[in-house]
Amino acid sequence: MINNITLLIIKIFDFFHKKKIINFLKKNKNYKFDIILDIGAHHGESIELFLNNLNVKKIISFEASPYNFKFLNYNYRKLVEKFPNTEIKIENLATGNENKIFSINQFEESSSSTMKNIDQNSSYFKKKFFFLKKSNKNLFRKLDIKIVKLKNYLSDNSMKNIDFLKIDTEGYENETLLGLGEKIKDVKLIFFEHHYDNMIIKNY
Repeated sequence: MINNITLLIIKIFDFFHKKKIINFLKKNKNYKFDIILDIGAHHGESIELFLNNLNVKKIISFEASPYNFKFLNYNYRKLVEKFPNTEIKIENLATGNENKIFSINQFEESSSSTMKNIDQNSSYFKKKFFFLKKSNKNLFRKLDIKIVKLKNYLSDNSMKNIDFLKIDTEGYENETLLGLGEKIKDVKLIFFEHHYDNMIIKNY
């Protein structure tokens, strides 16, 4: 019961947060985009958010977690049917400042999954543990993922002039930006989420 109520509260906060993003973009007359890069797609919520509210020709969405990507891939078919005027591409990749195989901490509450280390003694982790732990299950587990340098991905796919780069990687935002290298000049607008909680050891 507590678990369901907690997840509902998270969804309510997420709704108002997304509304705030769209209102900001429209207020500043940013509502037409040729290319959006969506780093941290989760299950496709951000794809639907942008395509419901903005004029987008192409969106490329990256989701690092193989577990989350299964849900994203399932929703992909529905999104393609719903938004036939937008080219939608999904990638089961993480973006960072080097190419490598790495591990992600896959949380049971999947939107909190992160490639950063977790401080299990932090007050935020203890609160999350209290509200979300089910029986004897661990709150998170390790999964292998593939990380690519974003500048390499852009070069390999002959991509320039990115209109909007959205990054929501639960503490891995700095590595994604570093991975852009000199190609950061090709990005017009960058939005990233920063978490102030003490559970994720960000080192930046």
